[in-house]
Amino acid sequence: MKRYRYMLLSLTMLLACFSAKAQTAEEVLQKVRAKLEKVNDYEAKGKMKTNVVFIKAPVASVKIYFKKPNKLRIHNESGISFIPKGSMNINLNNIFLNGPSSYDVIDLGKESGTNLRVIKLLPKDENADVVLSTLYIDETNSLIKKSKTTTKDNGTYELEMTYGKYAEYGLADKVIFSFNTKDYKLPKGVTFDYDDGTTKKDDKNKVKNSKGKVEITYSSYIINKGVPDSVFQ
Repeated sequence: MKRYRYMLLSLTMLLACFSAKAQTAEEVLQKVRAKLEKVNDYEAKGKMKTNVVFIKAPVASVKIYFKKPNKLRIHNESGISFIPKGSMNINLNNIFLNGPSSYDVIDLGKESGTNLRVIKLLPKDENADVVLSTLYIDETNSLIKKSKTTTKDNGTYELEMTYGKYAEYGLADKVIFSFNTKDYKLPKGVTFDYDDGTTKKDDKNKVKNSKGKVEITYSSYIINKGVPDSVFQ
């Protein structure tokens, strides 16, 4: 009997210890936010690969500029940007722009198969462009590995991040940005480009129901050295 009571007490203490170490969703988000807030500005270089069914674009060299709180510019050497408007969401700081009091937090626990913590953010402002953000977080390193953002006007966008030597700042070595082409607005002066030079009904349906991807692989960052406002004009 004493042995049984001892085992039960030990199990209770173990569970209590585990519960004490378990992070709340708010604590997880706070650590992620603290890492991102280390970055006041940056200038990055990289290669951008565009995979959109109706656009033929070569791999391009790009420069990406960021400055707090939410200034972002992607400069493409070709002079034409094929990034959708929602690409501003590659700046993860935007998720936390208005502070923790601006959204409700829904904790979905761990994702099966990846062990990533899944947390949904619901903006309290009914007029906000973002309707819902779903974050997939590596708790150990306080890094957002995936995110899915649904907006009112610009469709739904997904991000996948791979981290390396800039992980301490929450900055990715590679970002894959996915979006529905039906929500994509062609840049001014750019037209559909098909092998046969036509825009048949079947082709248009294919475009409407397909997904586009933009991959940016970063080669370097210059962090917190100052970026002039003129860069974003």
